[in-house]
Amino acid sequence: MTTKSTMTREDLRPNGGAQQRIRTPKTSEVVADKIRGQIVRGELTEGDTLPPEGQLMETLGVSRPTLREAYRILEAENLISVTRGSRSGAQVHRPRAEVASRYAGYVLQSQGTTIADLYASQMALEPYVVRTLCQMRNNKDAVAALSEHLEYLLSLVDGSRIEAFTRGVADFHLLLVKLAGNQTLTFINQMLLDLMANHKTDVMRRDPIDPETRKKRLLGGMKSYRKLIQLIEAHEEEAAVAHWRLHLKNAHARWAGPGEGERVVDALNV
Repeated sequence: MTTKSTMTREDLRPNGGAQQRIRTPKTSEVVADKIRGQIVRGELTEGDTLPPEGQLMETLGVSRPTLREAYRILEAENLISVTRGSRSGAQVHRPRAEVASRYAGYVLQSQGTTIADLYASQMALEPYVVRTLCQMRNNKDAVAALSEHLEYLLSLVDGSRIEAFTRGVADFHLLLVKLAGNQTLTFINQMLLDLMANHKTDVMRRDPIDPETRKKRLLGGMKSYRKLIQLIEAHEEEAAVAHWRLHLKNAHARWAGPGEGERVVDALNV
């Protein structure tokens, strides 16, 4: 025999006994959702212009204050930009990884995530990526891209362009992961690298070294990069993974060693 269940008032109450409320979205939020959906799905692309306010108000059946509140929501998400006083519509921007990455960094900082935790994540991620690149049947394009970036880094060392070099090193690690073709890992990696770049800049400010010693260290790092590229090109999977693990371990000893690893990550860069 089947028993029919019925919902009572008590079923709608949380444990505290207070009646739950169903929140109805504001009209401005509904409008923002509609436009956001078009941007995310690619129906509106980077640089497109939304119709003039008057046309949108008529099409959507909303007031000017409601539409402008929707615009403010989308502007805060960096999905549109509005030129005040212009008669043209708002300009559309595709979702950008760096915007989400920046906010994720704020979350990590607010949770007290340490520098050591950050670098441990890199150690878990990049050897897997190196293995993936070695396993590719044809990795010539990946090898060429990494080699080209290495030459760029060497030119920065020769020109003593240290700030550009620091950013360039982060870009090398970003490229390494991107070439493996996993977009999720690429996004996670960008967040890690942005936070690491902030930390490295801070370390160099607090603990400067003389130019000759610095150049020697940088060239040593580039030698390690070259060896990695050669091992990937030769599909020497185990050797490449072991080499990169050692490289990261040595680098982390400098950036996340005693006195640094316990620091909380800095997403604000202030």
